[in-house]
Amino acid sequence: MKTLKTKVAIIGSGPAGLILGQLLHNQGIDNVVIDNKSQDYILGRIRAGVLEQSTVDIIRELGISERMEREGLVHNGFTMIWGDDYQRQRIPFTELTGGKVMMVYGQTELTKDLLAARNACDALSFYDAEDVTPHDFYSESPRVSFTHQGEAYQLECDYIAGCDGFHGVSRQSVPEQEMTVYENAYPFGWLGVLADVPPVSDEVVYQHHQDGYVLCSMRSSTRSRYYLQVSLDEKLEDWSVDRFWTELKRRLPDDLAEKVVTGPALEMSIAPLRSFVCEPIRFGNLFLLGDAAHIVPPTGAKGLNLAASDAKQLSDGLLQFYNQGHSEGLDQYSSKALERIWKAERFSWWMTSLFHKLDDSAFRQKMQLSEIHYLAHSKAGQTTIAENFVGLD
Repeated sequence: MKTLKTKVAIIGSGPAGLILGQLLHNQGIDNVVIDNKSQDYILGRIRAGVLEQSTVDIIRELGISERMEREGLVHNGFTMIWGDDYQRQRIPFTELTGGKVMMVYGQTELTKDLLAARNACDALSFYDAEDVTPHDFYSESPRVSFTHQGEAYQLECDYIAGCDGFHGVSRQSVPEQEMTVYENAYPFGWLGVLADVPPVSDEVVYQHHQDGYVLCSMRSSTRSRYYLQVSLDEKLEDWSVDRFWTELKRRLPDDLAEKVVTGPALEMSIAPLRSFVCEPIRFGNLFLLGDAAHIVPPTGAKGLNLAASDAKQLSDGLLQFYNQGHSEGLDQYSSKALERIWKAERFSWWMTSLFHKLDDSAFRQKMQLSEIHYLAHSKAGQTTIAENFVGLD
């Protein structure tokens, strides 16, 4: 067995792991990234792409923002549509939040930039690793064992960052009695299509429809992402892309339906919606980040942004520890992160409950429409949406 040493072992190379690794590397803190997937697999995952102001600031801090600045689409607001008469209201982020904006830049593109930065520096990474397992993280000598290209490794470290997603080994290595899990599964899913067609609108559109939620989004000026609320009983094989386009146009108001450009699907999937948080998210010298610690329904566009914030917060704590000898930031990582996480969970749950068809209750539907109408005609209500959407400080 080959033994290696580092300060921080990072399990997983999604956005949380790669952002953390690059932040630490830029500050001279040695770290090693280990992932059981290949780089090609990681780059092939289709994920979110709406960045909060704070995430944009982190990417700029990393020094990898050139392509984002060139290709990303700045959003100063989004449009809500509701009711049988298709009422609509634009929520202006910039004027309600003191100048904050959102940036549309696909997670796949961000991952390309992060991987390129990682590969260009001398930081050590292992992809296609097998049997990745964290050990002794309640001791002062944590380690991660794994096999790479047939050779067994033991990575000794000071800290372990578990950035390997909901199904990853990091959280699963923690004894169940050490954590409390909070979870909510929603009784519907999102049928999504990614296509190389121009978006129907310059900004994201959220629509409450009597037959189910509609989201019109984009990844660039030539690539669109559309979602329809569907029952969990729906099967992907029952949906052709032509059927999707027909249903999308049927739910949209006529003026938007006429602007829909159809085309082949680059990716088509049905995703169930869920909320998930585990507490705490530090276990000895193991820290959980991103989907390993929490999942939000995508309605609030918080998943990627929470992962980036986790990485930034842990990086700051590690920087304080290694440069100043203080552990306050690390000691407060779990409590402070969870305070932020629960606010994002609340917003995502609220937006999901507000815009989706929840059941056939006429009373509930009237309440939803009444609340949307109030928000659309109240500056205070619009400010609530805007400040949560662009990200709370």
